[in-house]
Amino acid sequence: MSNAADNTAIFFREGDDMAIDDELEQYLERLVGVLGHADRRTGLMDYCRGLMLPLKRKSVEPLAASMDPLHVQAKHQSLHHFVAKSNWSDDAVLREVRAVVEPVLGLERECYWIIDDTGIPKQGNHSVGVTRQYCGQLGKTENCQVAVSLSLASDKGSLPIQWRLYLPEDWTEDRSRCTAAGVPEGIAFATKIEIALAQVKQAQDDGVPTGIVLADPAYGDSADFRDTLTALAIRYAVGIRAGTSVWAPGTAPLPPEPTVGLGRPSKNLRRAPGHRPVAVKALALSLPAEAYQTVAWREGTNETLRSRFAAIWVHTAHKDYERSALRPPEWLLIEWPEGDVEPLKYFLATAPADTSLEQLVYVTKMRWRIERDYRELKQEFGLGHYEGRNWRGVHHHVTLCIAAYAFLLHQRLIHGSKKNAARPQAPALPENYRPRGSGASATACAGFDQHTSHPHRRSYRTTTSALSVLRLD
Repeated sequence: MSNAADNTAIFFREGDDMAIDDELEQYLERLVGVLGHADRRTGLMDYCRGLMLPLKRKSVEPLAASMDPLHVQAKHQSLHHFVAKSNWSDDAVLREVRAVVEPVLGLERECYWIIDDTGIPKQGNHSVGVTRQYCGQLGKTENCQVAVSLSLASDKGSLPIQWRLYLPEDWTEDRSRCTAAGVPEGIAFATKIEIALAQVKQAQDDGVPTGIVLADPAYGDSADFRDTLTALAIRYAVGIRAGTSVWAPGTAPLPPEPTVGLGRPSKNLRRAPGHRPVAVKALALSLPAEAYQTVAWREGTNETLRSRFAAIWVHTAHKDYERSALRPPEWLLIEWPEGDVEPLKYFLATAPADTSLEQLVYVTKMRWRIERDYRELKQEFGLGHYEGRNWRGVHHHVTLCIAAYAFLLHQRLIHGSKKNAARPQAPALPENYRPRGSGASATACAGFDQHTSHPHRRSYRTTTSALSVLRLD
């Protein structure tokens, strides 16, 4: 048996450390139960424990060296087989992870489903799904992989429960390239919105407590996306772009044209001079100053986060000339910070008519949690460090990163300030050992909890709030 148990016994020190280590053992054993074969136990145990160590790189080789320093090659081979080749189900593991965390999230008070995508910078052209596309991590178009995720969230915490790589068309149209990267035969091209909606439907099928869907304009600006959520009886509060058209209060399209003679009766709404929708930006600019109120939604590190908002009850107008009736009314929320020359952000929310402005702001701003999750998953758990190229390996690695993250999130939610998990320490490595990729930037990040008072022009995407889950105090 490897000495991994000895190495990871140092995970938790002081006071109740052994109790926490026992809880980690029980948690990982629970995940082992859905892997399908008992011989996969060691792989999962070692991989997840390794991801919790403060290593500069968390690809397979550094994990192997840290978990079994005296037998690096053998451990590397076994971990590589477990993550890149072993045919266990990511969905089954993520369902089990969710089953552990869900009861402590406080979803009975408030529940959100946060949809987002994340970019992972990559070199070369052979890693599955890699192409030149926008990478949010870098803030520009670059060579990267992009994945779509669905997170379960409350005011207490959040966790990705589904995660899937997006395959650009230059990949799906090249079957030999997909085969070489191990892309399953049934995977065809799907837009990010289609992937997100499939994840939403899967969450419904899995019995996940239904939440309000939160998403940025890349998803929320799509009328098809919003219409599908409405058809699924799921409420949403999503970002939209300035050009999205709506019917302002007191305006509406004309009814279907009256039938003349024996012709086929028209069923569609009509637009005409004086009966046309307006872009949300134009509507926002037309509102009187008193329509905007300053609202604070939570505490940042230095000051309370606040901005100016207005909310209007509207009907969206996308292709309503192909419809026989208007869509149901919903809230248009406009954010226009004091001192800015124009509004900053726009949201649509299918909240009840009596929803307060403060409630609308609070819910739409809850999307910040996904930014914190991905920052921690990448910088403390090595989500982007996997060096393999195939579909199975990438998804297995991310699943295990989420599993490791979920345990520490669970500990924080259960024990809070009553139990403080010490920062994990890596075991000593053989002298002169230097794994591939060790020149990359460190995993540990001292920059968490960077939320400051809103400086109006600064993107909220760059800020976070709660302490890292690695610090349970």
